[in-house]
Amino acid sequence: MRRLVIALSLVLATALAWVGPGASFGLSHLAYAAATFTLTSPVVTSRGALPAAYTCDGAGTSPPITWTASRKGTKGYAVVMDHVPPDGGHHWYWLMWGIPANTRALPTNVTKIGLLGGNSVNPNIGYAPPCSQGPGTKTYTITVYALSGTPKLPKKSSAAVTRDSLLAAISGITLEKAVLDVTYQR
Repeated sequence: MRRLVIALSLVLATALAWVGPGASFGLSHLAYAAATFTLTSPVVTSRGALPAAYTCDGAGTSPPITWTASRKGTKGYAVVMDHVPPDGGHHWYWLMWGIPANTRALPTNVTKIGLLGGNSVNPNIGYAPPCSQGPGTKTYTITVYALSGTPKLPKKSSAAVTRDSLLAAISGITLEKAVLDVTYQR
């Protein structure tokens, strides 16, 4: 225990020396750094390979994700999973909004939390698993947006909600976002 106290004291002293005496952001800056909005998944690390279960080569279910608490004033969350193909544009695989502010995780194959939008793969509502085409590893980005209000979108799941319409609806109410990039290669 004593070693831990000494180690923490050294870290604090180093941090205070680094920011300088009388710095107005010393400890509060360190506290903010520890409270950064982050997104993780219990099944894949950042820049890691998305397990086949969450792709068209497996069950094709949405992956579980977890995020830290967002800043004060968060009224809800939205989720986008997309990919920029080599020829440009965007493909999107997962759109959600209406996720309650007290939510910190979405389980595998989530359908009972929030509302689901369309995807660019098929005419269905909800998650469309990536089905990487062409050579090489592709990067898919999952983004959770912390929102200060309710987006002006349908009050029920709708295939008519696209990536662009969701992003437009949350553009003025996004407080911050957390990103998790995952990869997939067939």
